[in-house]
Amino acid sequence: MTTVFPDSVDRRMPGGKATKIGRKLILPIAVAFTVIFCLAPILWQLLTSVKVNADIAAIPNVYFPTRYTLDHYRELFQRRPFLNYIFNSAIVSFASTILALGVGAPAAYALARLKLQGERWILAGILIVTLFPPILLFIGLLEVVRFFDLGNNYLALIIPYTAINLPLTILVMRSFFQQLPKELEDAARIDGYSTPRMLLEVVLPMTIPALVTTGILTFISAWNEFIFALTFITREDMKTVPVAGAQLGGASPFEIPYGPIAAATVLGTIPLVLLVLFFQRRIVQGLTAGAVKG
Repeated sequence: MTTVFPDSVDRRMPGGKATKIGRKLILPIAVAFTVIFCLAPILWQLLTSVKVNADIAAIPNVYFPTRYTLDHYRELFQRRPFLNYIFNSAIVSFASTILALGVGAPAAYALARLKLQGERWILAGILIVTLFPPILLFIGLLEVVRFFDLGNNYLALIIPYTAINLPLTILVMRSFFQQLPKELEDAARIDGYSTPRMLLEVVLPMTIPALVTTGILTFISAWNEFIFALTFITREDMKTVPVAGAQLGGASPFEIPYGPIAAATVLGTIPLVLLVLFFQRRIVQGLTAGAVKG
């Protein structure tokens, strides 16, 4: 019987140390490349929003300007009611998110805990709807909006956004409910908790990270939607941020206002960034809980 010592293992694997060094080099490089790739467009828009017009039109491009201005931001609020656009987007996004969570979470809990007839068919239908491109619903939704006279009404956006995000909400929340230990609910019932009290005091606190994560995905989807907002809302004072930013015009028909468009992009992104930063801890808790329980 031959005994193999660690020294002999190291001698037989001369490439082990090189592999570790390679991993230490490759991982930071890959992370840096990914971060730069994702943040480069945002940085470009931010720099463009504070460039003077001469640097924006300069050839070759001025990537890092030495002159800065806030005129493009001032122009947004002087020429158009941009705060009103942000308010409109916030109303539509918050309302559709609350509705999607309010309807989707109970439906997901029922699919996760109750033994329903045709459950597989229900889940298959929800998955198919999730994969269905929303743009294909445009003509049908347009007829619905006309029939119920919902044009230039927040409901014309809130209802479609809720319906579009509802399948994803159900699937994500159902997977989280399945990972929750059912013994906690059984123990609560033994302690005399009614079903509503058990759901509010036992299940709901444990699902807050998942609700926050799913809600942010729904909110971002509603905030960034363009086609429905462009078609169903034509009043200037009810437009959302994506539509208002896309319709910014220059001093003449031949001028493209790159500076104000970049400023509108930055201002439209700031609420999303603040939302994610504010709920960052809850998001991490939800992702960590899903990874550990999965």
